[in-house]
Amino acid sequence: MALLARFGLLVLNALDAFGDFVRFSGRALAWVMPGLSRRRLQPMLDQFFDVGTRSVPVVMVTGLFVGGVLAVQAADQFKAIGLIAQMGTIVNLSVLRELGPVLAAVLLAGRVGGGLTAELGTMRVTEQIDALRAMGADPIRVLVVPRFLACVLLIPVLVFYACFMGILGGYVVSVYLFGANSAEFWRNAADSVMTYDIVYGPIKSVFFGAVIALICCYKGFRCEAGAAGVGRACTEAFVASCMAILGLNLFLGMFLNTVIEMIWGLRVLLG
Repeated sequence: MALLARFGLLVLNALDAFGDFVRFSGRALAWVMPGLSRRRLQPMLDQFFDVGTRSVPVVMVTGLFVGGVLAVQAADQFKAIGLIAQMGTIVNLSVLRELGPVLAAVLLAGRVGGGLTAELGTMRVTEQIDALRAMGADPIRVLVVPRFLACVLLIPVLVFYACFMGILGGYVVSVYLFGANSAEFWRNAADSVMTYDIVYGPIKSVFFGAVIALICCYKGFRCEAGAAGVGRACTEAFVASCMAILGLNLFLGMFLNTVIEMIWGLRVLLG
């Protein structure tokens, strides 16, 4: 009975925390449109610089190595069966659809999300959030909305950078290390990559950016007192963000594949 009681308490606490997160997210989303006013432009530009510009070098280096590693792992098998020319297809589709968006989002969950949690957690510990409430301002509107918009709008752009560098890394490894023909690499890539493959990753990354911002800001707002509390909040935010990204990737992939199949079927029917 004691074990069952502890398990029940754990479930109730998890449901309570999830409900609190949903309420926090709803308040943040309700302030998105009012937060786009001109007098809120400067805080958003500051967050755009922190989230976007400062993340570009890290994302580009990561994308380059992701594409290179993918080519290294696939080239030997493709070369053994005489399909080394198809490296353009496998590298481009894998990077554009899955590896680029997911790995870039996980990286940004650590780089951007950790920063958001630490910053807001420190503000909570030093009672700056309480000071905003005392002055009559809504902390969610002032602190969360600019960070949310920066993540939602700029993480798709960063994913484009990651995918571009991933394709470039895969091309360099395939052509210059494994002897694939450059012209065939790009010809097969052009034949296999469609328009929806290019926008597939950025569409998913919009949702990735939203969950990163909401989870990390929520953890910062609910941070416990002290340096240990801030560190614990950063760890929990990163783990929760990564789990949410991987779960969303599965369901968004299924949904987008279904939509693509429906569109393709309509195009066939309409001739």
